[in-house]
Order: sequence, then structure tokens, then C-alpha cells
Amino acid sequence: MAARLGARTLLLTSVLDTIGQMSCNPAIGGIAKGTVVREVDALGGIMGRAADRATIQFRMLNRSKGPAVWAPRAQADRTLYRRAVRSLLEQFPALELTQGMVTNLLFDERGTRVTGVETKDGRRFSARAVIITAGTFLRGRIHVGADTQIPAGRAGDQPSIEMAQVIEAIGLTVGRFKTGTPPRVDGRSVNWSKVERQDGDSPDFRFSFHEQIERPRQVPCWITWAGEAVKDIIQHHLKESALYGGAISGRGPRYCPSVEDKIVKFPEARRHQIFLEPEGLDTTELYVNGLSTSLPVAVQLEFLHAVPGLERARMTRPGYAIEYDYYPPTQLTPWLEVKTVEHLFFAGQINGTTGYEEAAGQGVVAGINAVRRIRGAEPADDAYVGVLVDDLVTRGVDEPYRLFTSRSEFRLLLRQDNALRRLLPLAERLGLLTDAELRAGERRLAGEESALQLARETTITPEEAAGPLAASGTTLLESERVAVVAKRPGVSLAALFAAARVGADAGKEAIMAAEIEIKYDGYLVREREAAARLAELAAFVLPPDLPYLELRTLATEARQKLDLVRPSSLAQAARVPGVTPSDLHNLVLEATRWRRRVA
Repeated sequence: MAARLGARTLLLTSVLDTIGQMSCNPAIGGIAKGTVVREVDALGGIMGRAADRATIQFRMLNRSKGPAVWAPRAQADRTLYRRAVRSLLEQFPALELTQGMVTNLLFDERGTRVTGVETKDGRRFSARAVIITAGTFLRGRIHVGADTQIPAGRAGDQPSIEMAQVIEAIGLTVGRFKTGTPPRVDGRSVNWSKVERQDGDSPDFRFSFHEQIERPRQVPCWITWAGEAVKDIIQHHLKESALYGGAISGRGPRYCPSVEDKIVKFPEARRHQIFLEPEGLDTTELYVNGLSTSLPVAVQLEFLHAVPGLERARMTRPGYAIEYDYYPPTQLTPWLEVKTVEHLFFAGQINGTTGYEEAAGQGVVAGINAVRRIRGAEPADDAYVGVLVDDLVTRGVDEPYRLFTSRSEFRLLLRQDNALRRLLPLAERLGLLTDAELRAGERRLAGEESALQLARETTITPEEAAGPLAASGTTLLESERVAVVAKRPGVSLAALFAAARVGADAGKEAIMAAEIEIKYDGYLVREREAAARLAELAAFVLPPDLPYLELRTLATEARQKLDLVRPSSLAQAARVPGVTPSDLHNLVLEATRWRRRVA
């Protein structure tokens, strides 16, 4: 993003060939995550474009619910995704790619502003801002069983020890989290008659708003189960796992638990769903999603053979847990800049998050704001990406953070289908997109507006509406506007257009966006009003040097927590746990008095 803003940017990584490497599951998107991918794309990021080039199966999750909460998810070819990321990055003239392990940060004479980095081979690179995106590499340690520990950033890659020591020496609080991966198996050794085939859907969907790239060949995934036999094996060997044998101290992600956690924490569950996901089109290797583990290799092979369809499976790679350093993100400003070191930014798992999408969203925010900070401009954030960052710097984390729709106060406004409509004006204002990309985005939005206007202006007769209304069990007594009829549950706007013989040249996504606006009109109006009220709170800026501990009109808990977070606005202060409405009222008065005092 920094390069898109015209800043000369260096991407420095330990191994150039692993740029775009999918360290865990080969998938992009999902609940809330799919919205982040589309927001990253709307702002000019490459994740959506790379995903489209690598998608070998696509599914729209939440189809049983309303379209406003549908969530796109793509199974990706690992090799194609990595190649796409590298190719797309190399299209930016202002971006340089260099290989090197960073081992030190450079500072000004006062030690309060970062001025560059130093690599293990002694090279020094000066910089006006530095963004650290270390993933699981900071003092990373792989665990396979209670007795086997391997220093690594991920399987096959060296950890970053020196960099972790440098960051800790700055005085930041450090914590340890853990995550893990499941074993992989050779698809040629799977008994396909015992597993359930799962095909993709929505062949016309693309993550990217800016291009409609042709997809690779599509393939199925497969479903099986870990039942009582697997449960018995794991319970018998539980103390041999790194997690339950005492080798791991870091906390893992609650919403992506290891199979050991599933067995221990959900003893009443008779079985757990397992997905066999292809790693790519040029390999038979399968990712066994749902069996993440830190058990010894021999035990992994034993419980794999207890899974239906995997009785004779050949394990190509064992699963493992990995423990790594992170830095509680309440030590960052809303820019994702370290509070105690100017122009030093953190993004990704270093902030206690988990997931490719959460990391990409933070990368966008950090990249934009690093440039804006250098240029003396105000920070920029919006949408689900803004929800993510606000959660991190305001509330902090006590487990690896994963984004969910429930974390957003305005989930109906912040949808995957309207990401371009919400963010194109911001992208244009910040100068993130090329003229061609802006024109393409404007054409797309014009198509959505045209479909919505067509629905409002077109009249449909009872005879024409009979077919589309049959599935909903309703009828039309007299001619009515299509937009009015489309409000009925179970009635498709596309079907109404077809019945009324209009909209043949309207795109499917444009019609879907118009349908959501029509069906959820009342809810959207209320959410927009609530968002406007929150914007008023956000407009009340809190002084950065406000002495919270001295504000005796606030409760003790509020003073302590506000002093730790040091919110930039009243809206951010309102989201700090323990701060009451009474505290907020008094905070406005205290901030106003403080401004007069220091003026």
C-alpha cells in the first residue's frame, strides 16, 4: 500500500521464494474474513486478485441465511497463490524486493524514532518508517509431541531470535501464543468410497472488483469424521502431546482448536467433522482440516488410520504446533504505530491475531498510515479492517484474535458485496488506485445503481410475478413495483427481472447488491443512523497527553484503563471495557477543561 501511495518501499524478507507462502490451510476468505479480502481489494491490495488466480474451489458460506451475511471462501492452489502474489507485487515500480534476515533496528540519537534496519549479513537500510510483519517467526518453536522441539518460524524456515530480543529491549511487553497445523496425506491412498464429496458453487464470483480473471480448473473437497476411535487414541496418548504434556505455555486460538482440545473440551461430542482439502492442481497431497495437533508422529499416523477413508492413508507431512512471541496491541496507536517509538509499525500475528486475512487487513492499515504519518497526514481506517484494528488497540487480546461478524456494531452496513461502494471514495481520496482501476470501479457501482433504479421503476403484473412468487407461497393481486415485490422473503430480484423481461444486461453481482439494499432497507436505515451517531463521537478528539489518572470525576477502573489505551476519540474510549456512559460524559467535560488549561 505504501508503494501505491508513491513511497519508495522495500519489502525485506528472509527467503524471497516464500513470499505469498500459505503457512497453514490453503484457503482464503470465510465468515467476516471474506469481507476483509474484498475491502483489501477495494483499497488496492492484491490478496483478492491473487486468490482469484489460485481458486480451485469456491463456496459462498451462510447461503441458508440472508444474502447480507453471505461469506465468500476460496480453496486455493498453494503454488498458484504464491506465484500470483510475487507476480502482482513485481508490477509496482516503487516496490523493491530483497532477501535478508533482519536482526536489528536502527534509531535516532534519542532512541525514540526508528531510522532503518540491519540484516544478519551486515547490510543497513535507512527508512523513514518500518513495518514489522513477523508472522510466527519471533522466537518461533515447533512442537511435535511433548519431547520434540525445533526452533523454526514455520516448518523449514529459521526463526527470528535477534529481532525478538531487539523488540523486547525497546521495553514492550511480550507474550506467547501458539497455533498449529494438521498432518497432510497422499490423496492416492484415500478410500474415496468412504468420504463425502463436496463440490464448489458460484462459478461467476470473484474476490476482486478490479478484474475478472479466468479461474483455474475446479476440484472438489471431501468430508469425513473423527469419531470414537480417534477420540480413544488421543485420550490414551494425551500426555504425549506438547499441549497437554506441559511443553507449550502459550495460549492457542479458541475458534481453531487442536484435535486434542476438541476431545478434552467437548467430551460429549461423538464425532468431529474433517475436511480433506486439495493442496493444488499439480499434487495429490491433501490438507486434513480439523486435525491440527501437537501429538508425536507415530500417534498422528495411528489416529489418521482411525478416520473413515484414511485407513491406509500415507502421511506426507506431520502436523505440529508452533509457539511464538507477540506484543499486546494496546501498546500501539490506532495507526498501528508503536506508542513509544515513532514511525515503527506492527502488522499481523505480531499483534496477536491469527489468519491470512486479518494480517492482510492490518498490512493495508499500517502501509497507508506509515506513509501518511511521514507526510504529516491524519490516519485512515474504515470498515471491517477498522473494526479489527480498533479491537486490537482498544481491547487488546488474551488469545489469538480472529475476526467475526459479531465483532462489528454495523454488520449489515459492512458487507462483502458493498465493500467497493463503501471504500472507493476513500481509495480515491488517498490516491491508492490507478485511473483505470477507478474507472472500472465507477462502472461497477453505476451498474449496481442502475439495477436498483430499474427495480424501483419497473412494474410487474400478477401474471408475470406468479412464477417468482410460487416458491414463497404468495401471490400478487395487482401490478406493483418490482422493488416492492422483492421485499418479500424468498423472492429473488433476478427472477422478477427475468419475469418482467428487464435487466438482461445487468450483472449478477449488481442485481444481488440491489436486492440486499431492497430487502434490508429498514434495517440499513437504522444502522446508518446509529453509525452517524458514532461518527459524532469519533469527531470528539481526545488530547494525546490527557492525564487520565488525575481525572477524579472518572471511576478508578476507567482512569486506569483509559491511561493504558489512551484513546484518540470519544468513540474509541466508549469501546474500552469498564468505561461507563457516566465516565464518557465526565470525560468530555474533563477533556474540555484540559484544552482550556493548556491553551
